[in-house]
Amino acid sequence: MNVTSFAALRDAAQDIVDEMIADPYGLTSPSVYETARMVASAPWLEGHRQRVEFLLAQQHEDGTWGGPAAYGLLPTLSAVDALLSVDGTQDAGRIARAVESGLAALTGRFPRNAELPDTIAVELLAPWLIEQIDQRLSRMDDRGGLPARLDLQADTATLNGIRELLRRHTGIPEKTWHSLEALGAPAVRSGTVTPMGGAVGASPAATAAWLGDPPHTDAVQASLEYLRRTQARHGGPVSGITSITYFELAWVVAALAGSGLDVDIPSQVADTLRTALGPNGLAAGPGLPADSDDTSAALHALDLLGKPESVDCLWEYDTGLYFTCFPNERTPSTSTNAHILVALADRRGQGDTRYDIAAARVGDWLVDQQEPDGRWMDKWHASPYYATACGAAAMARLDGPRTSAALDDAVRWVLDTQHADGSWGRWEGTGEETAYALQVLNHRAAPDRRSLDAIRAGRAFLKGHVEDGRENTPLWHDKDLYTPVRVIRAEILGTLAATRHVETEKEAGA
Repeated sequence: MNVTSFAALRDAAQDIVDEMIADPYGLTSPSVYETARMVASAPWLEGHRQRVEFLLAQQHEDGTWGGPAAYGLLPTLSAVDALLSVDGTQDAGRIARAVESGLAALTGRFPRNAELPDTIAVELLAPWLIEQIDQRLSRMDDRGGLPARLDLQADTATLNGIRELLRRHTGIPEKTWHSLEALGAPAVRSGTVTPMGGAVGASPAATAAWLGDPPHTDAVQASLEYLRRTQARHGGPVSGITSITYFELAWVVAALAGSGLDVDIPSQVADTLRTALGPNGLAAGPGLPADSDDTSAALHALDLLGKPESVDCLWEYDTGLYFTCFPNERTPSTSTNAHILVALADRRGQGDTRYDIAAARVGDWLVDQQEPDGRWMDKWHASPYYATACGAAAMARLDGPRTSAALDDAVRWVLDTQHADGSWGRWEGTGEETAYALQVLNHRAAPDRRSLDAIRAGRAFLKGHVEDGRENTPLWHDKDLYTPVRVIRAEILGTLAATRHVETEKEAGA
């Protein structure tokens, strides 16, 4: 894709919007964790062979699957457990070698009691998968040199507590539906769980766990159709979260509407978001619980579209200090509070002082969460560049010495961490993280020479990323890391458009 002209950027952005309108589910990358769960629990579903092949192809040379460092633990556990479940295949030799190297990696690369990344339901899924693998190994007549059990430990208290609620037929927290697969036999056709459009918790693995093994009655045909449709999307492998309807709509609008790109966003986008808003806000997509992050992003998108809605649904999440994403969450989110601050700031000057007071309070909390080097970290994303971009956008909407200094610190951290090729990234330079870094630098109305040079180098990297058609590295937190494909494409194109002024300034100064 050639993005050397503004018209080309606009056309590419319009393509994203048109694709989004045609796809009611949103587009996310396939998941190693979730695909492995389908191999283990739904070998009867179309695409089983392709899912096994996907797992074999995705294994790294060191025996792990998934993201770097501790992000590899859960995908590796899931893949090893799934491949241990596969019988009678002509790929038996490849599978055995993959299992052997995966088990060696689990033993050698992940220390016992290691701190795990704050991915979704990791406190349920890690201990469950360790149990699963240990049970499979113990039942093997001939382990052929494989260990009798994993040398890994994980706290099972939370998992056992949720399992007990399900055994008593007591309603489990709705947010745990997304990870129903960890709860065992009591999850099968549990009446305490309600599929939405056939999907349980917007998760193929959770839906398969609820369905159980065939035969399946006519009453569950919607869930079967959901699984068939989901596996067909990537030709066998499945995504971890399907769908992300409202998340994708809100984030794409926010990325493009404020960039200067004159894209046509049909009225149905605003209509869909407004219809989805309820007393508790909205969710990432149908079948998921409402949360304040997607709600605030949707409210901001509606403001950008000239269709503002009341923000009163956000007050339910207010703790008096910061806002939660969900009731009873384990850890607060900096990016969520930044998005909420933006949504509140959109309402300033409307005669209700609650917005100004809450925005200032959240701003103070965000400043307190900033790391000493100037970055922010967050529970929804592996990279500090995402959280820092969110934090900087929030700081830019507030006046005062603390928030101004926080923005200065964020800019300095971004400048200090640029790679030699002009990119930014936690592990390596990526298009997504480079876009976020450029957004931080672009908040300064009069950037100095160092910032201008950094922006130009970053833009050059970003143009190459787009024109070469490079894939975007999974960095977002679900059960494992994933990419919201259209959201990231929109962030990159919107950033290229929003920073185009530095090229104009260069030409004017030449």
